[in-house]
Amino acid sequence: MPQLKKLLKRLERLNAIGIALSAERDAPRLLEMILLGAKEITGADGGTLYTVTDDRTLRFEIMRTDSLGIALGGTTGKEIPFAPLPLYAEDGSPNNNMVAAYSVLHDCTVNIEDAYVAEGFDFSGTRKFDEKTGYRSKSFLTIPMKNHENEIIGVLQLLNALDEESGDIIAFSTENQQLAESLASQAAVALTNHNLIQGLKQLFESFIELIAEAIDEKSPYTGGHCRRVPELSMLLAQAANACAEGPLRDFRMSDKELYEMRIASWLHDCGKVTTPEYVVDKATKLSTIFDRIELVDQRFELLKKQRETEMLRCQLDAALDGDTARLATLESEFQTLRQHLDEDRAFLRNANVGGEFMTPEHQERVRSIAAYPLLDPEGQPVPFLSENEVYNLNIARGTLTAEEREIINNHIVVTINMLESLPYPKDLQRVPEYAGGHHERMDGKGYPRGLTREQMSIPARIMGIADIFEALTARDRPYKKAKTLSESLFILGKMKLDHHVDPDLFDIFIRQKVYLEYARQFLEPEQIDTVDESTIPGYVP
Repeated sequence: MPQLKKLLKRLERLNAIGIALSAERDAPRLLEMILLGAKEITGADGGTLYTVTDDRTLRFEIMRTDSLGIALGGTTGKEIPFAPLPLYAEDGSPNNNMVAAYSVLHDCTVNIEDAYVAEGFDFSGTRKFDEKTGYRSKSFLTIPMKNHENEIIGVLQLLNALDEESGDIIAFSTENQQLAESLASQAAVALTNHNLIQGLKQLFESFIELIAEAIDEKSPYTGGHCRRVPELSMLLAQAANACAEGPLRDFRMSDKELYEMRIASWLHDCGKVTTPEYVVDKATKLSTIFDRIELVDQRFELLKKQRETEMLRCQLDAALDGDTARLATLESEFQTLRQHLDEDRAFLRNANVGGEFMTPEHQERVRSIAAYPLLDPEGQPVPFLSENEVYNLNIARGTLTAEEREIINNHIVVTINMLESLPYPKDLQRVPEYAGGHHERMDGKGYPRGLTREQMSIPARIMGIADIFEALTARDRPYKKAKTLSESLFILGKMKLDHHVDPDLFDIFIRQKVYLEYARQFLEPEQIDTVDESTIPGYVP
C-alpha cells in the first residue's frame, strides 16, 4: 500500500510537470525543466539532456549532478565544455559504442544497472571522470525523445538512481523507467511545440524584414528608415517604461507588448511598397524618371544659339548697309541677353533643388522664363517651359507637388488597410493601431484619421516621435542634408509647442537622452554636436 501511494504521488508529479512543460515558452528553461523533472520522479542523482542536430550529432544542452554540485547549461549561464557526440563515425558507420548515440540509432531505451560491467558500450570516458572526481557512475537510464512525427529530437539520460531510504545507488526500476519514458514523450511534444512556435515566429519576423527589403529595393532611402524607426521606437519605449516620475510614471509595457510594438514599427511604412519610386525618391522638383533640368539646360543653349544666329543675320544686314554703329550695338545686346539667360538658368537650377521657400516673386520669374520664345525645327514658336514644368518648379516648399504629396500620404492608408486585413494572434491585435498612427498629431490635425492625443495609445505616440526624429537626422534622403542633433532637437521642440508630438514623451526623449543613445548607434560623428538642452524649445531641464 505505501508503494502504491508513492507511485500515485509520482504520477501526480508527472502530470504537474507535463502541465508546466506545456506552458513554458523559454527554451533554456524548458530543457532544464525536462531534466529536473525526470531526475525528480526517478530519484536520479544526475543527468544530461541532449538534442539532435541537423549534422547528425547529439549536442549537450543541460547537465546536472547534485552530489558533485555540477550544474551546466540551461538558465545557469555556464556553457557545457564538451563537444557534441557523433551519431556516425567518419566512415559512415553507426556510433554504437556511446550509449546516448545507440539509443538514437536503435530508437530504444537503454537501462544499465552498472556501467563498469556493461558490455557493448565504451564507458572509458566515464571511468576517467570518476577517477578524477572520486565519483562512481553506476546506473544509467537513456531514453530517446520522439516528436509527434515519431522523429527522435533528443535524448534524456539519467545517472545513478538513489534509494529513498539508504541513499545507495540502485538500478532504475521498471516503474521509474516507464515514468521517465512518459515524461520524455510529453517533453518531446512540449519541445516540438516550442520549436514550431519559434519557427513560425522567426518566419513571421523574417517576412516583415523581407517587406523592408522590398521597400529598400524600391528606394534605399525609405529602406533605411524602416530599419531605424524600430530601434528608436524601442529605445523610447524602454525609457518610458523605466520612468519613475512625471505623468508617465505608471506607464509600463510587458515583454509581449514591447514585442507587439516592435512588430508594428517594422511594418509602419509597409504601404510604401505601392508608392511609385519617382515620388519616394523625388530629389528635385523636375525629377521623374530622370531630372528634367538637363533638358531645360539644353533649351537655354538652343535659345542662345537661336538668338546668336538672329544677331549674326542682323549684323550681316547692317554690314551690307554700311551701318558700323549697328554692328557694335547688336553685339552688346546679345552679350547682355546671354548673361541674362545664364542668370535665369542658374536661378532655375537653384529653384529645382527645393531647398528654399519659393516667394511669389520667384514664382512669377519662373512664369516669365516660361514665356521665352523658342523655335521648333519648323520655325514655329513653342513654350520654353511646359505647364507641368512650371507647376513643379513653382512648388513652394520641398520637391513634391500637392498630388505627389497626396500619393506619399496615402501610404499610411494603404499600410492600415494591409495590416487590418491580417488575422493576428491575440498578442498582436494592436499592430495596425500602433503602425497606423505615426502621422497623427496631438491636436487632431494629422492624417489619415485626424486622431487627437486622447484617442491614441502611448505606443502609437512613441512611434510618431521616432518616425519624425529618424527623418530629421537621416543622411540617406535625396532631397535634404542630414541635420545635426541640435538642429533636429530644435525642430522637434517646435513640433511639441505646435502640438504635433506628445509633450510627455518628448520630455522623456530629452531627459533620458534617448536621442544621444540613438545618435551613437546610427548617426555620423559630424552630426553629433554639443546639445544645450536649455535652448530646446518647449523643454525645461
